[in-house]
Amino acid sequence: MSSSLYLSDQYAPVADEVTAFDLAVVGTIPPDLAGRYLRNGPNPAGDVDPSTHHWFMGDGMVHGVRLVDGRAAWYRNRYVGSTAISTMRGQPDIPGRNWNDSPGGPNTNAGGFAGTTWAMVEAGGCPVELTYELDTVGRNDFFGTLPGAFTAHPKVDADTGEMHAVVYAWPQWMDHVQYVVVGADGKVRRTVDVPLPGMAMVHDMSLTKRYAVVYDMPVTVDFDLAFAGRFPFRWNPDYGSRLGLLPREGEASDIVWVDTPICYSYHPMNAYDAADGTVVIDLCVYDRMFDSDILGPFGDGFARLERWVVNPASRTMSTTVIDADRSEFPRHRGSLTGKPYRYGYCASPGREPTWPTFKYDLHTGERSSFEHGAGRSAGEPVFVSRPDATDEDDGWLITFVHDANVDGAELVIIDAQDFDRGYVARVALPQRVPYGFHGNWVSDRSVPPPSTSDS
Repeated sequence: MSSSLYLSDQYAPVADEVTAFDLAVVGTIPPDLAGRYLRNGPNPAGDVDPSTHHWFMGDGMVHGVRLVDGRAAWYRNRYVGSTAISTMRGQPDIPGRNWNDSPGGPNTNAGGFAGTTWAMVEAGGCPVELTYELDTVGRNDFFGTLPGAFTAHPKVDADTGEMHAVVYAWPQWMDHVQYVVVGADGKVRRTVDVPLPGMAMVHDMSLTKRYAVVYDMPVTVDFDLAFAGRFPFRWNPDYGSRLGLLPREGEASDIVWVDTPICYSYHPMNAYDAADGTVVIDLCVYDRMFDSDILGPFGDGFARLERWVVNPASRTMSTTVIDADRSEFPRHRGSLTGKPYRYGYCASPGREPTWPTFKYDLHTGERSSFEHGAGRSAGEPVFVSRPDATDEDDGWLITFVHDANVDGAELVIIDAQDFDRGYVARVALPQRVPYGFHGNWVSDRSVPPPSTSDS
């Protein structure tokens, strides 16, 4: 067994790319679910040194399950193509412009946009296009329109169909990040360079109707780590912590910067403009990050869910703890991105392999918990609305559950309105799925299957 937490047990990589058809189902898959659940994560393809390997640096592997006609038609897991994977396999490099000559590939998120399936990563890597069946097509810089870096965490405005991102590039951009807007046609229509005082790890962003929110927090480049060839970011509280409100059609000079508590956040749940002119942001907050544990995010503690109310006029903010318990990988109903909303959903990671799923009613303060059982850990809960739903939470949560009891995994479907109902459906997967990062439900309406696709 590896001596590293992030290479052991449920974190450990799997060796094989598997294809399996007609998976066994317990319960009933809602027939309205026609599409793919995709999730990306790190899966080192070769030997790594457990004393220095960082969880975020593993080769990307996408795991996917297709649901159609009440069936689990297939499961596939595939490495995301990269220079490193091609070299390991003795193959030519994957096609597409590699603007910064990155050897690695996207290992953080996967989803559908503009009729295409994408794998994504932060810190400068180009998105990689995948086929419906998850094989690599090549790097796709939004059809030649992306000037450089992209992110693992874009936000889609449901009203305009546009995708918004705040991106950074290590080591190419030492003094700025970039705000990128991708049109509904999948082509970049706007970029804005945003100067920063240092090279910070800007993992995510928030979007409201008025603003793109830039997080400038105290995890910055450590040159000793960088020169040693290691993951280069480390806790640096002297850097300070702030957020910037960039008007969506504004320039860098228009940003309103507001100091925040010294902390770090990977993932906001959602944000919106309040009627009184303030900006409301719900996000998962760590007291520190990569301080004593420089191999991954969980050695220094876990995040809690907070609400920040930011006043652009006074450049001040207030903080309320929504839940002091462990909360991460927050999600909400996608059609309400950047708008007032009521319900949010989180995983609750911990040191033991028993991670429940939380639902938050942000109006009443009530938290519901779906317990998956001892030794069973649920990942990021992806919300899928029921067709023609009128209630915000009328739909399903879909995620992978990692089962340490049997060294296996399932895809599970939960009624988002009724946790007491238990699982709506459980789909047994043919192999263990390692703990990973992010994914999405990609309906067949948004990215249609090819006519030759396996049913």
